[in-house]
Amino acid sequence: MVHAIRLGAAGLLVALVGLALPPPLLAQSRAEAKDMALVGSSDLQARSAYQPSIHKQGERWIAYIGHHGGTKEVPKPRNALTGAEEFNGTSILDVTDPRRPKYLFHIPGDEGLAEDGGAQMVRVCDGKSLPKGDPNAVYMLRTFGNQAHEIWNTTDPSSPQLITRLDGLKGTHKNWWECDTGIAYLVSGVAGWRVPRMTEVYDLSDPAPAVRFPPDCTAPSPRVPRATASISATAPTRAACCRSSTATSSSTVQKSRPMTT
Repeated sequence: MVHAIRLGAAGLLVALVGLALPPPLLAQSRAEAKDMALVGSSDLQARSAYQPSIHKQGERWIAYIGHHGGTKEVPKPRNALTGAEEFNGTSILDVTDPRRPKYLFHIPGDEGLAEDGGAQMVRVCDGKSLPKGDPNAVYMLRTFGNQAHEIWNTTDPSSPQLITRLDGLKGTHKNWWECDTGIAYLVSGVAGWRVPRMTEVYDLSDPAPAVRFPPDCTAPSPRVPRATASISATAPTRAACCRSSTATSSSTVQKSRPMTT
């Protein structure tokens, strides 16, 4: 379509040519939303975002965000708070005002690109919720690349402190932490296992002296066909902790009653 416009006494003729985009391309160029709207964002220091956990601490809302490792082009993004180049790990932000997220701290993760590094998983529990936790503390559980699980005291999210490291592992991956019982289900691999990963069960009701239980679950069942695990119900039993299914490609942990030792 061509529109002719005569401008002023000089009689300058300007031709404006409008090219209509095909309908599919036009639709792709517009952002769409239903029952929600973007109100704020953070570039997370150019780190990939994987597992977010938003937790209320006092009068503030704190976001904990797990990252995979960096890219070949940027393996160690620059931490704008310190000026240091750091492997991707865990970002901590104050999102009390969602329109203006405030970046508080970055905890570096394991060396490595994509899923070979970083610290992708993160869970948070209040000490007052844990059976033996410090009632004034806040604790964060995270993976450390593929070699460890870590617990940090994040009572002051601007100055987190490492308190427990569960290392000597491999293939560390997903995790789940029940704040009311303190039981943690940590996907890990252990030297000598026939499979690269299984689910270890830990008592983290007191995060400082982490306890793995029961002791006879440190080795996988010989009937485990593959490495993935699924979990259901509420509390583990000694007999079921290492139970695996031979009918499916995953091992199933059944939790029917509290474990006694």
